[in-house]
Amino acid sequence: MSKKPLLLALVLSLAVPSAYAAGPEPKTEQDKTLYALGLLISKNMAPFHLTAAEWELVRTGIEDGLNSRPAKVELDTYGPKINELAKTRSEAVNKVAAVEQKKIGAAYQEKALKEKGAVKKPSGLIYRELVAGKGASPKATDKVKVHYHGTNVDGSVFDSSVDRKTPIDFPLNGVIPCWTEGVQLMKVGGKSRLVCPSEIAYGDNQKGDKIKPGSTLIFDIELLDIVK
Repeated sequence: MSKKPLLLALVLSLAVPSAYAAGPEPKTEQDKTLYALGLLISKNMAPFHLTAAEWELVRTGIEDGLNSRPAKVELDTYGPKINELAKTRSEAVNKVAAVEQKKIGAAYQEKALKEKGAVKKPSGLIYRELVAGKGASPKATDKVKVHYHGTNVDGSVFDSSVDRKTPIDFPLNGVIPCWTEGVQLMKVGGKSRLVCPSEIAYGDNQKGDKIKPGSTLIFDIELLDIVK
């Protein structure tokens, strides 16, 4: 009996584990490349949120394909449906996750509104000036230069120009609605905190690895300049 091809052996080793078991540590450059292949496969498979039974179907398709067996379905017919399935599955999972995050976010917003100087806008934005600016206020069509520090309600940092020690320039009408509205309330030289409900941030979408669906986001922003 011939050995399975490398990719087949790798994928067939995948399963829906009941507990985490550490695998071998990649040491050589080839080991690390193969480990990266596993990470890539996992990222491609993650949006499908497969059950154990569904994994078996996927594994059967891989086996049949790599062993040149007759296909059980027409790839031209069902191949185009793969992205649609991933999107449908991800949206369903995100909606469930968003419900919990919105509850957590609502509790945080209620607490944030009690901070001295905090004001809630009709959009849901909670705005608090930390340091008064003395310059002009930008318009939505302006390009601004800022330093910012973005955190989740649990305090974890998801993005920070402050940590990178590099401010950024961007058109104010090209960012999330919370920023477009909030930064217009600032003056150059000022610092403010924006508490952004998901409805004016990223909604029910997962954003990278650090922002969950339905998340309330907190930004500490320093408006450095209005770029001419």
